[in-house]
Amino acid sequence: MIITISGPPGSGKSTLSKTIAEHFNLKPVSSGDLFRAMAKERGVSLEEFGRIAEVDPAIDNEIDRRQVEMSKTGGNFLFEGRLSGMLSDADLKIMLKTDVEVRARRIAAREDISQEQALNETVKRQESEAKRYKEYYDIDISDLTPYDLVLESSVWGPEATAKVAITAIESMKEKELRG
Repeated sequence: MIITISGPPGSGKSTLSKTIAEHFNLKPVSSGDLFRAMAKERGVSLEEFGRIAEVDPAIDNEIDRRQVEMSKTGGNFLFEGRLSGMLSDADLKIMLKTDVEVRARRIAAREDISQEQALNETVKRQESEAKRYKEYYDIDISDLTPYDLVLESSVWGPEATAKVAITAIESMKEKELRG
């Protein structure tokens, strides 16, 4: 089984991914973790690495290549990332959406920075990603039609959001068993 969880920074992707991966015994794969690791390897901030990625498509291509390669192994994976929902062979594609102010508040608390700084960095990062994804893949990240389930993650807390997603996955699995 392959599940994807997409959404902008601070939407709750990591929290939901951890819960879903544990519940269904899926191997978690985070494109954000890979992106952060690549930025750290180069000794630059996420913001700077985003600017580098805007002119160097090899960065996004490498992240995508690794996800596609893993998805073809027949394993049970949970792919987490902004473009993870674009994997054509995913069994269920989940998108989390959340107001930018809520996301900035979450990021500020998580990274121990001011909410103003978090909002500024989040908006810049989102703009950078939107530009890259449109240029490299002709994908409009505001288009939610590729997703099977779209959840507004600021409406419910993490536990309730997970319950909705778990119910959807279990329903999907039951349908597959019935044929």
